[in-house]
Amino acid sequence: MRIDAHNHFWTYNPAKHSWINDEMKVLKQDFTPSHLETLLQEQDMVGCVAVQAQENTAETGALLELAKTHSIIKGVIGWLNFLKSDIQAQLEYYTTFEKLKGFRYVLQDKEDRKLMLNSIFVKNLKALQPYNFTYDILIFPDQLQYAAQLIKKCPKQRFVIDHLAKPYIKDNNILQWKKDITTLAKFENASCKISGLVTEADWKHWTPQDITPYLDVAVEAFGTKRLMYGSDWPVCLIAASYSEVFGLVNNYFSSYAKEEQEAIFGKNAINFYNLEM
Repeated sequence: MRIDAHNHFWTYNPAKHSWINDEMKVLKQDFTPSHLETLLQEQDMVGCVAVQAQENTAETGALLELAKTHSIIKGVIGWLNFLKSDIQAQLEYYTTFEKLKGFRYVLQDKEDRKLMLNSIFVKNLKALQPYNFTYDILIFPDQLQYAAQLIKKCPKQRFVIDHLAKPYIKDNNILQWKKDITTLAKFENASCKISGLVTEADWKHWTPQDITPYLDVAVEAFGTKRLMYGSDWPVCLIAASYSEVFGLVNNYFSSYAKEEQEAIFGKNAINFYNLEM
C-alpha cells in the first residue's frame, strides 16, 4: 500500500506565497487534491500526507477542511507557533481532528540557526508526545547539529527530517552533510523523508547519478525501516514531473527486497503518522 508522505496544496496568492519567485513560476497557480489524485493513481498510490506551506494556523484549518472532502489525504501536518508560551489549549483542540497527525515549524530560513533549542520551543515540542503528535523538521544542513541536540532533548518524541535536510546536491558538497546526518540518525526516534531532492540539484540538468550518493548515505544512516518516500509535489515541479520524481526513487530501490520497498513507499509512513487506511 503506497503512500506519498509529503505534499502541499494551495490556492495561489502572490502575497501569501511571496517565496515563489519568477524562477519558480510553474508554482504560481492553484494545486488541489483533485490535481494530485490522478498522479497518485498513476503510481498505484492510495493517498498522501498534506504538509503545511504557510506559517499560520489558518493553513492548518484549510488542510483539515480539504481532508474532510478528499479521501486521498490520509494525514495532515499542520503549523503551530512553537515559540508561544503555552500551546496546551491548541493541542487539546487539535486532538478532535482524526487526520491531524503532527506539526511543523519552518526553521530553515530563520536567522537564528539554533532557534529550535530555545527553551520555550523545546518545552512545546515535549508537549506533543502525550498527544501522539509527530514533528517534521524542516532545516538546511548547517542546522543538523542543532536538530540532533533537539532530538536528544526529546527522546520520547517522534521526529522526521524533511528532504534529507536539503543537502547541497547542486554543489556536490556532501561530506559535512553526510557526517551530520549520520550522527543524527543514531537517535532511534528520528526518521527521514526521501523527498525534495530534485529541487536541491541543478533544476534543469540533474541526473539520477547526481542524487544517488545522497540516497546511499540515507539508507546507510537510517536503514529501510526509518525512511519514507515523499514527492514534495507541487514544489518538485520546479525540477521534475511527479512521475520523474517517483521514478528516480523507485528505480533506486528496485533491487531491494519487496518488504523493504513496501516499507519505504508506504508502511513506514503509515506507522510513523498512525494513518488510518
